[in-house]
Amino acid sequence: MKKKIINFSYISLVLIILFSQNIKADEMFDLGKNIFSQKGNCVMCHTLAAAGSGGSVGPNLDEIKPNMIMVVNVVTNGRGVMPAYARQLSEKEIKAVAHYVSASVR
Repeated sequence: MKKKIINFSYISLVLIILFSQNIKADEMFDLGKNIFSQKGNCVMCHTLAAAGSGGSVGPNLDEIKPNMIMVVNVVTNGRGVMPAYARQLSEKEIKAVAHYVSASVR
């Protein structure tokens, strides 16, 4: 009986950890979506089907399929005509928009 309780406790703990990570991921995704569409105004320049945007100044994100590291780097430091957003967005916000974009193009 004691072994069954330990197994049940272990399974419950694993499920709680997995569930809480999904909640965090969804929160980051939602924050990133908000930044892409509103605060960062990325929709004006970029095409991203998930955001319903059709900008043509910057690259089509659906076509280039950037990973999270690429998005963090470009949003932080800028590239070409895109300005750096390190002063406008917090590190958390930059990571959130990078998560949103990279997850949306997979």
